[in-house]
Amino acid sequence: MREILGRRRRLRFRRTERTGQLRTALTCAVAWQWPVVPGVGLAAAGSRGDRGRGCACPDPECVVPGAHPLDPGLLAATTDERMVRWWWTERPDAPVVLATGGRAPCAVSLPAVAGARALRVLDGWGMRLGPVVATPTRLALLVAPYGMEQLGELLYAKDSVPSSLRFHGEGGYLVLPPSVGGAGQVRWERAPLEGSARPWLPDVEAVVDALVEASASAPGGGSRLAY
Repeated sequence: MREILGRRRRLRFRRTERTGQLRTALTCAVAWQWPVVPGVGLAAAGSRGDRGRGCACPDPECVVPGAHPLDPGLLAATTDERMVRWWWTERPDAPVVLATGGRAPCAVSLPAVAGARALRVLDGWGMRLGPVVATPTRLALLVAPYGMEQLGELLYAKDSVPSSLRFHGEGGYLVLPPSVGGAGQVRWERAPLEGSARPWLPDVEAVVDALVEASASAPGGGSRLAY
């Protein structure tokens, strides 16, 4: 009996390992040592009545449906291979949530349309960027880990920073491809190199400096990074 149960478990692992979420989670946790945790995901079709597929969490007004941790919470994020395999074997479609900060990347995000413009400007300047995560509504540029004190000093030194920027630092999180949340499919706008070592990440100061300059360079004095 034990042999049969063991064989069934191995088959489940093999089937689940083919899912994009588990591949991403294992790459982040094991190869890159970035702690991850499963997101809560979306409610089953029809379970929210006329409201469609909302968040599977208890909050009917959840502002980030499906795209946040719940049980386990963010503090459970880990690089342990066995735990990662168990989580996504039990819930193969669960979003992959990266716990930002510490040894893991942080991120700077902005609205999708403004982000696409900003990437074109930064590419034109020849700036080297790391991986970029895209949802239908926002783009997130992964940056090297930073502390809140470093971020505070950086922002204090600026005359102005576009209000559309969001910062995902220590204690924050970011949902990674190929997860699906209430905003839609998460994808790589700039993917890490396949089979590479831990991805290279730019410094947050370089990225923020470039985004602020790109914003200030809009024709007519407007901002390229506005909603």
